[in-house]
Amino acid sequence: MAQVLEFKLPDLGEGLTEAEIVRWLVEVGDVVAVDQPVVEVETAKAMVEVPCPYGGVVTARFGAEGTELPVGAPLLTVAVGETADARPSGDAGGADTARTGGAGDGASGREPAAEGSGNVLVGYGTSQAPARRRRVRPAAPAVNGRSRTPEPVRDTTGPADGPVPVISPLVRRLARQNGLDLRELTGSGPDGLILRADVEHALALRSTPDRDRADTATGTTAPAAAAPAVSPGRAASVTRVPLKGIRGAVADKLSRSRTEIPDATCWVDADATELMRTRAAMNAAGGPKISVLALLARICTAALARFPELNASVDTGAREIVRYTDVHLGFAAQTERGLVVPVVRDAHTRDAESLTAEFARLTEAARAGTLTPAELTGGTFTLNNYGVFGVDGSTPIINHPEAAMLGVGRIVPKPWVHEGELAVRQVVQLSLTFDHRVCDGGTAGGFLRYVADCVEQPAVLLRTL
Repeated sequence: MAQVLEFKLPDLGEGLTEAEIVRWLVEVGDVVAVDQPVVEVETAKAMVEVPCPYGGVVTARFGAEGTELPVGAPLLTVAVGETADARPSGDAGGADTARTGGAGDGASGREPAAEGSGNVLVGYGTSQAPARRRRVRPAAPAVNGRSRTPEPVRDTTGPADGPVPVISPLVRRLARQNGLDLRELTGSGPDGLILRADVEHALALRSTPDRDRADTATGTTAPAAAAPAVSPGRAASVTRVPLKGIRGAVADKLSRSRTEIPDATCWVDADATELMRTRAAMNAAGGPKISVLALLARICTAALARFPELNASVDTGAREIVRYTDVHLGFAAQTERGLVVPVVRDAHTRDAESLTAEFARLTEAARAGTLTPAELTGGTFTLNNYGVFGVDGSTPIINHPEAAMLGVGRIVPKPWVHEGELAVRQVVQLSLTFDHRVCDGGTAGGFLRYVADCVEQPAVLLRTL
């Protein structure tokens, strides 16, 4: 007899708690092999193809494309060691292909799970059988009847028994904390799935004095009811954009930074003429071209060596300042999917050529959406070159949990007093936003002044080379 193994969304690492289904790579009834990618998901860090640790026939998928699932939610079920008469209807052929271990009896049905997956997925070991098993129902092609837990989203439209289907435990907790009975709601998600917006809308209706509470019981989700009040005779026209994926992660991180970090900003104008001449001379000498960002990064690492207080973070639980010996330099990169901050590891050990090459590699990966979670985390200081957007200055928000960020504006010709005379020079505005808990203004000012000195006189860097 075949086993139906449930594959849940694994922990993709770096503390990620949810992912959005971007594209299914398999259909119900398809035969999949061990470690075959079955779905492409987008996390707050990157796009990831998720491999299935089981081999067999796909009997059900949970979640339509665009659905956001929490870690641990079912992704799909796979019939392992399935025979032809237990295959989903319309796909009777190729039964032998669905077998992963040539199982012929109930005991041997555990062999495929023992063979396991070569990929390391958190919660799916390479040799341990899964804890939950189900049998295939011959009369149910998509294995729709799940008696123990509800399906978040089904390929069929039949109602499910058991608990109310909710998009995530956080939504269920929100309803419980506010005394809202989820059974009285009609979800606006696929197949009646209750979303956070449904719960928030029901709570808003309940708190409105002039609205009958019976509307809450019907789970009304009409746009006009959820829209802000407008004057009579004028229809509201709004667009709601879900804060999810990278946009949601950025929003959460920036909000946390503003909430926890008492930041301050100082800035200074600097004459970057000599820096640009130095770069031109480097590039004229042959070899790989050196980027301005690489030179600024090299200046950053030299400044952090002099002012290590800024290469730090604050452990609020222990009430300690954590200072880092190594510099893992993050840099802001704008992509079509949103703002990301790739991290150059051990930036303090790299020269200008190495920094240029690493910036180029990470930027290309960011635009392609292939950055790994490890390449997006672990930074100790961030360099933000917002000059590429054609602006002179900014007061950036610190990339939590770091303690500082250097901002660089555009380099443009401006009138400047040089050697006692007015001249047109290449001028840049530099700004430093820092966590006032890790240092005082004197340290921050000293760091920024040193950076400006190196920009104006690159020869200053020779002392640290």
